[in-house]
Amino acid sequence: MSTLQDLYKLPLDQHKVLVANRGEIAIRIMRACAKLGLPFCAVYTAEDAASGHVRHAREHGGEKSLYRVSSYHDANELMAVADTAECTAVHPGYGFFAEDFRFARRVTKRDRKMIFIGPSWKIIRELGDKINTKRLARSLDVPTVPGSDRPIYDEVEAERIARSVFEFQEQQGIKRPLVLVKASAGGGGMGIEEVYDIDMFRSVYRRIRNYALRQFKDEGVLIEQRITDFNHLEVQIVSDRSGQHPVHFGTRNCSIQSTGLQKRIEVAPGFAPHNISYSFNAEKVLVDIVHYSLTMARKVGYDNVGTWEWIVTRNGDPFLMEVNTRIQVENGVSARISTVNNKGDVDLIAEQIRTGLGQPLGYGQEAIAFDGVGIEYRLIAEDPDNRFTPWVGRIERFSWQEQPWLTVLTHVPTDEPYEIPTEFDPNLALAIVWGKDLDEARARGREFLDGLVLEGRNAAGDSLKSNVKFLRANTERILRF
Repeated sequence: MSTLQDLYKLPLDQHKVLVANRGEIAIRIMRACAKLGLPFCAVYTAEDAASGHVRHAREHGGEKSLYRVSSYHDANELMAVADTAECTAVHPGYGFFAEDFRFARRVTKRDRKMIFIGPSWKIIRELGDKINTKRLARSLDVPTVPGSDRPIYDEVEAERIARSVFEFQEQQGIKRPLVLVKASAGGGGMGIEEVYDIDMFRSVYRRIRNYALRQFKDEGVLIEQRITDFNHLEVQIVSDRSGQHPVHFGTRNCSIQSTGLQKRIEVAPGFAPHNISYSFNAEKVLVDIVHYSLTMARKVGYDNVGTWEWIVTRNGDPFLMEVNTRIQVENGVSARISTVNNKGDVDLIAEQIRTGLGQPLGYGQEAIAFDGVGIEYRLIAEDPDNRFTPWVGRIERFSWQEQPWLTVLTHVPTDEPYEIPTEFDPNLALAIVWGKDLDEARARGREFLDGLVLEGRNAAGDSLKSNVKFLRANTERILRF
């Protein structure tokens, strides 16, 4: 029986990777495996039989590289496929099991051990707990959203924290301050109330505390600030299994979102101080959030790819929001503006796999350089005029004009109709546009969107609804606060 250390010592070409995901991310993982000379094994469900990731697996791995499962959520099925295919590693992609520390632990501790391509399960557990992440950040003087960093059980202490949050917002010039009172053991929006009047705080605190005790058997309450006027920035971190020398691949701005706060446009780098005038020192903010993110990564011994997510207020104050212990959808836009040792075509998924399997990173921060501006558009079948409601139907035509500055990542076939599965989000493609500066990137983004052909109909014969016009309308305000 191999130990995990034995697996890390294997040459790359002796590994085989289970791609435990679907759609465009599954295709990107398979392509990264091919770059590294690694065989792979892919899975699909009956609803996904027409997905491009199934075709890609057949064409590049053969029928024996493809297994049908009943669900991407069934860990037992995935383990059975991995054993049958003799995989040595599992790549979870994003979503599904990507940030499930129990799944990651199972992969590495079962009798037939495999490598989980992501951070170690202990780090996923540590940083997946937002309260713990906040406490860790504060111990390192990393700024976090004002409020409690642990469940509060004492009413007097809770009111003291609430008053400090109100005072902070008043200092920020917020005309109508509020605090969020949340059941610490809750989730999914349960047990949360907003308080606009500090004189009402105690009664709300008692109500939430009693609710939490009834529903969750834990009367702990969190006191937090709700920041409504902010930009959403990210820092892309990469490290190897040593966890000693993490590097960053720049920043991203993900502030253009749906009404449900789901990202729709991502831009790298996170601000454009040479093109846009901000009311704060935007260049310093970018330097600071990178520094803070790397400080935390070093402290925990972060050992794979991850993203530190930040909110930046209109005054230029950054606050850590959370850490995503996985590869993100938008990793490609950061890779597009990056070079390592003056070589372009950085593939962060390939770096994730290579380092995840035990290879040293092999370069330091000084080897990484950045050039230009990247924009990533998420093409989705949805109705932005109706709260971004998903659209269900058949894609009949999907094409675009190939350009050297454009990369389109999609699982939707372009040579035959495609029925969008109702079981999953109706994400169609990611389009990554590069320009030497913000103006050129925006112009090219508009050119791509204007030339895009995306047509379809639903069962009632109604035309496809997509977010293309929304993306086009918001291109002009990219990186503006």
